[in-house]
Amino acid sequence: MRAIVLAAGQGSRLRPLTDHRPKCLVKLAGMSLLDRQLRVLRQAGVEDIIIVTGYQAGEIHAPGCRLVHNPDYARTNMVATLFCAAEMITGDDDLLIAYTDIVYEPTVLRAVMDCRKPICLPIDMDWRRYWEIRMADPLADAETLLLDAHGRVLELGRKPREYDAIQGQYIGMLKVARDRVGDLRDAYALMDRNGNYDGKNFANMFMTSFIQHLIDHGWHVQSVPIHNGWLEVDTLRDHQTYEQMHRDGSLSSFCDLDSCGTGTPTRRL
Repeated sequence: MRAIVLAAGQGSRLRPLTDHRPKCLVKLAGMSLLDRQLRVLRQAGVEDIIIVTGYQAGEIHAPGCRLVHNPDYARTNMVATLFCAAEMITGDDDLLIAYTDIVYEPTVLRAVMDCRKPICLPIDMDWRRYWEIRMADPLADAETLLLDAHGRVLELGRKPREYDAIQGQYIGMLKVARDRVGDLRDAYALMDRNGNYDGKNFANMFMTSFIQHLIDHGWHVQSVPIHNGWLEVDTLRDHQTYEQMHRDGSLSSFCDLDSCGTGTPTRRL
């Protein structure tokens, strides 16, 4: 499997931790987010890893990985960053795409790798208990996620009005089957450059908008149910919360950071 890690963003909501370093180099419990992700990938046998850089790109040193740069990182979003690596988006192998501000247990990665549908998304079915440690009003931050009876994703990424519109939460990772990787690149190439994508222009569309576009055009996007086992480090408050919970031992009920770095198998799926 090939992995592309999206590490171009400025991480402005993590300032001052990102004043002089990219988001992926912020440390959580003594280890950078990037190092945690690379160790879990390599423990699972993933050695073909591309990192798409942007902000403070010169600070990223990742031996054994290929680096691609998004020179327009300040004016673009996740999907544009992904396709800066278009030459590597080929059908040689399954393709894993992951945000840089997440850490995840090996069991989460293994469940996604074992999924055999065209696109597989790990979906946190216990998202609400996790969101409640991060913010007072989970509904204000969460996004819609609707599934059919077989776990196929019907809708994601929109602003919900009620909890009934949220059957889980997308965690910032997806896997594309080898025989559909070329189609993924082609689908992006055919999109309307002047279109509106959930209120954003083409260059700034969210990954969830791109996935929804694929769903709307008949792609089978399959949920992979998980029950926590991951963290998103999006804001300074997130970071402070996790550091305190790690110190007092309570974070392990949501995500075992020891496994997100050593590759030690844990429970949870």
